[in-house]
Amino acid sequence: MNSNLNRYKIVLIILILLAVSFGVGMYFGKSQQNLNQSLSTTAGISSLSTSSVNMDAFWTTWNLLDQKFVYTHKDAKKITDQDKIWAAIQGLTSSYGDPYTVFMPPEESKAFEGDISGNFEGVGMELAIKDKSIVVVAPLKGTPAYNAGVLKGDVILSIDGKTTTGMSVDEAVKLIRGQAGTDVTIEFSREGKTQPIKIKITRGVIDVPTAETEIKGDVFVIRLYNFYAPSADKFRIALRDFVESGKYKLVLDLRGNPGGYLDSAVDIASWFLPLGKIVVQEDFGPNIQEQIYRSKGYDIFSDQLKMVILADSGSASASEILAGALQEHKIAKLVGTKTFGKGSVQELLKVTPNTSLKVTVARWLTPNGISISDNGLTPDYEVKMTDADVKANKDPQMDKAISLLDNQ
Repeated sequence: MNSNLNRYKIVLIILILLAVSFGVGMYFGKSQQNLNQSLSTTAGISSLSTSSVNMDAFWTTWNLLDQKFVYTHKDAKKITDQDKIWAAIQGLTSSYGDPYTVFMPPEESKAFEGDISGNFEGVGMELAIKDKSIVVVAPLKGTPAYNAGVLKGDVILSIDGKTTTGMSVDEAVKLIRGQAGTDVTIEFSREGKTQPIKIKITRGVIDVPTAETEIKGDVFVIRLYNFYAPSADKFRIALRDFVESGKYKLVLDLRGNPGGYLDSAVDIASWFLPLGKIVVQEDFGPNIQEQIYRSKGYDIFSDQLKMVILADSGSASASEILAGALQEHKIAKLVGTKTFGKGSVQELLKVTPNTSLKVTVARWLTPNGISISDNGLTPDYEVKMTDADVKANKDPQMDKAISLLDNQ
């Protein structure tokens, strides 16, 4: 075992010295390099289909609104012509019926860039559309939402009294986010509760947590909370601590991890997979060649490594990519409950210097070609966590993971 650990350490030290950056990429999918390359393609599409489309109704409506509309509240915000253009583009994107394809005017675009950098002001919870409802994928640990008792799977019914029916995720985020120290009241429906729950949350500065480690007997635990820009580096540091601990049983806890950068998931998978092994496939449809992301082959562990991944309904996007790859390559067993099922790929494009279009361009498939979007990932061992377990400070999912490692 000592010789293997020495091998781990030597390889790890070499890779640390060679590493420059593990966080390069784009939130929800494409790499920043691909993003920049794709920007040049937008230059020639302004008149792509307008010659065959009658725009009279659009301009007639524009002029009628200019002539007829009366503001009913004296303090109402006066809409500018530029605001109308942004709203028209938002209407265009919403016509595709995809909750992840959105146009972001300047304010929303700037806020989104703050999200993926890992800090912003708000309450600290990841949201998504599921069954036409706005669902909490996960409250981020230590944030106002987490401390106020928001749970993954909670469905948002209203925000400060405004119903979320027909609302996009980005609209909900805009209402929830605000200056630190101010309050927002959110009404939730929760599984097992017959009546809605109202929770008043005081906004704060959200410094998104990334990774934590813990030792439980012979088992080393790495908790990874997201796949944002710092995540790959933070995981590398946690993995070094695991190697230096002299242990060979590892639990990777991805519960409540809403995902983030694709590149981070590929980098992290590369510590466990030989060079060239498939991590994830991007399916762009029948007319475009699929993109395959493969392990970079750091692969520092021998066959003595024993590993379990914990996942649940709050594990989404890049979490599902990593868990699916290590599960299907038989590196780790998956324990917990079915994952969220966020398996579509969004590319972020600059429309103007201060506006962005986030557009779904592909779907993610596991190495075996299974669509993550269809049903999420199914655990090898299904173990549920009840409210009673949480109140009693019990963790049957972690207990099962440790039991499996101890009996391997």
